[in-house]
Order: sequence, then structure tokens, then C-alpha cells
Amino acid sequence: MINHRRDKGKFGQADPYPVHLLKRVDRPTTIIHEDKVQRVDERESGFNRAGRGDFGPRLKKEFFRFVNKHPLSGALLQMGFNLRRFVDGEVAPEKAPIPDDPQWMAAHIKETAYFLRADLVGICELPPYAVYSYGAWHGGEKIELNHKYAIAILIDQDTRTEAGTTGHDWISNSMSFMAYTSSGFIACILADYIRRLGYPARAHHALNYQVVVPPILLWAGLGEMCRIGDIVLNPFLGPRFKAAVVTTDLPLAVDKPIDFGLQDFCSKCGKCARECPAGAISPGDKIIHNGYEKWPNNVEKCSAMRVGNKHGAGCGTCIKACPWSKPYTLFHRTVNWTMRNVPPARRFGIWGDDLMGYGKPDPKRKWWLDLELVDGHFRIPDKLAEEVE
Repeated sequence: MINHRRDKGKFGQADPYPVHLLKRVDRPTTIIHEDKVQRVDERESGFNRAGRGDFGPRLKKEFFRFVNKHPLSGALLQMGFNLRRFVDGEVAPEKAPIPDDPQWMAAHIKETAYFLRADLVGICELPPYAVYSYGAWHGGEKIELNHKYAIAILIDQDTRTEAGTTGHDWISNSMSFMAYTSSGFIACILADYIRRLGYPARAHHALNYQVVVPPILLWAGLGEMCRIGDIVLNPFLGPRFKAAVVTTDLPLAVDKPIDFGLQDFCSKCGKCARECPAGAISPGDKIIHNGYEKWPNNVEKCSAMRVGNKHGAGCGTCIKACPWSKPYTLFHRTVNWTMRNVPPARRFGIWGDDLMGYGKPDPKRKWWLDLELVDGHFRIPDKLAEEVE
């Protein structure tokens, strides 16, 4: 064994946010009946159902252009497709001389992910029900994945851009795919690194997932389920992130789930439901669906807005509207701590979010071009609308 300079588990605080202050619990705050959770077929997601024609011919047509119709999101999509070649590969024939302490290795893997520019990282054992039954790509192949651990990587969609967007204008898809592609890039490198150490590892990103991300984020201590639907909300990024995952058999210490009061907060808030342009988010109570407790959402309405948006590219209005989606300033850190730790203050926080006008776009922060690809030519959408009129 080589002499590693760092003592085992003595890496210091690598996380860019104070995750060590979060309340850790044995189980996620969302009720999960593991014996009733059925594995999910990725082909039945809202996006793929739209592309299949389940929601009508217009959305079927738009599915094949709704990302490429803006030049920046189209470029990001192309990079994401290229990353699919690097999700898996050969494992080194012998294991490298590395510490056999799972806690040390978990800290090292997190430090490596942060070195690669991840924003937050968490580790859990891979729940069997978090593996898709069938994938949406490569002809709908049956998924067999038996790795023991999952490493989740979060990338912020950018607070500066969010300040200027309505949430459903021409930059919306680019915000999503910037985070999808960046997290996928990190996951591909991290998986290759682990394979070079002599352990199997596979990267999972937006165009090549074999896993369902939300349960992994819950068990890895990266958030709680929120009202938006099948979405995990992080206490520091809110819902303003996208995630990639590395699954592996490299022995790792796991994180515990967190409880920062979100179930209580979301039951009182409902701002995402109020602001959703499609009316896809329920203002009502939770339900049990496929063994999970969750707030319901209308998949068809959400997909119709994100795929079929006539006045932008995609939609992330719920992310823009969420009171947890704030820049990490001293003021917002103070409010964030209060919302996490002082339950009676949550109603005032929700009221104050509206009072201060959060969730509205700041035109001075807009930097992107409004362009739409129509019949092979990029046009300014407003001029296109004038021509149609």
C-alpha cells in the first residue's frame, strides 16, 4: 500500500455549501413503500410519450425540434449525444493500490467530483427500484444493472441567467441542457477514473440514463421531494439543478437522507402551482403513486408546455418561481437557515418572497439571443410572429 499523505477521512470540508449542518435522518421524509415500488419504463416518460404521439400530432412533431430550435440548446444537445459514447468501458485488469477504507474513498470521490466542477455530490446505495426496467434509447433495451453504489452529481443551472428569464422563454432549454451536459461530462470522467482504479462504473446522464434519479437524490442526502412533482429540491440550490449519476461497485461510505422541513414548507407554499403556465402542478394534497408519497402533477400538461412552447424553448417556470431558488448571498443564506430551522417563520418567508417580487424577470440581466429555427433558417421569433399576423 502506498503512503497516502491525507489521513483517512481527514479531507476537510470540500462541499461548497454547509451540508454538514443539515439534519440527517434514517429515511427520506417522503413515504416510500419499497415493496410496492415498481421499476419504471423510461419509454413512458412525458417527453417520450409526446414523441410517440400520445399527446397529439403537434407535440409529436415538436418533440423532434423543441431543443434544436434554439442554436445554443441545440449545441448543448449535440454534446450530450456525443457523451453517450463514454458512459461505460473496460475495467483495469488489476485494482490500484488505494485505501481500503470506504469513508476515505467516499471523501476522495467527492473531492474528485468537486475538482471536476460539480456543485454538490452525494452517495447512497443504489435502490433496485431506481433502475429503469427498459430504457428509451437503443431500441428500448431491457436494463440490467447490479452496481451497489450510486454517486449523484448536481450542477446549478445558473442564478445569473435565472434572474433575467421568465422561466419559459428562449433560454429555458439551454439552462436545462447546460446542467445536463455539464453533469454528464463530470459523470463520464468520474466513471472512467473509477474503472481505471479497477472497479466497474457507469455514468448515467440525460441522454443515457439507466437509473431514475429522484430516489437516488433522496437517499444520497441531496434533497426532499417537493410540490413540483417528481422533483427533488435541494436546500441550497432549490430545484435549480440537473443531475447525473455514476453507479459503481467501488466500496464507499454512504450519506444519510436529510430533513430541512420541506414537506411542511411545500404544504404551505404552492407558488409553483400558482405560477405554472400550463396548470400542471397541483395546489392540493399528496397522493400515493407507485409506492411513493408525492404531490401529483399533470404529465400531459407539463410535457405540452415544455415540448410545445410556442413562445420559447422549454419551460422551467416552477424553478424560477420557487422561493428556494435564490443566489447564495448573505441575505439569502440567512433566510435559508431560518426556513430550514424555524418552522413558524415559513409562512412569513413565503409571504416575503412575493412581497419582494421574487420570481419576476429582470430585463437588465438578459444576455442571450432570441432565435428560432424555422424551415432550416434562424429567425427572430417576434418578427416571425409579425409575419404570421
